[in-house]
Amino acid sequence: MKFLYIFLLSCTFLVAEDFITKFEYAKMLYQNPRGIGCNKCHGDKGEGKNIVDYKDYDKKNKKYIKKSLIAPRINNLEFSKFKSSLKESRGIMPSYFLTDNEIASLYGYIQTFNKDKK
Repeated sequence: MKFLYIFLLSCTFLVAEDFITKFEYAKMLYQNPRGIGCNKCHGDKGEGKNIVDYKDYDKKNKKYIKKSLIAPRINNLEFSKFKSSLKESRGIMPSYFLTDNEIASLYGYIQTFNKDKK
């Protein structure tokens, strides 16, 4: 009886559908691809977001100037630009070492939030 139960249980994994949909997978990638999610800087819908305000000392005028570090909007990018931004990280953008399939999934996910296709 025990053998039959184990056999039937293992067979269900062979015929089971995916545990999550492609959309759910992409959402999980967006929220936490490799330790820190895209949403932390680019917003929940890829709309861009102010990461931090800070003061920088201007030596010429000898005073502090308020500046902001702003992550750009990413839900309106063309795929080639989106992919190159992830593959060739510059500045404060971290390297995530995503596969081409992961990048395509992420791109499809954030495109669902692009209401004004510009």
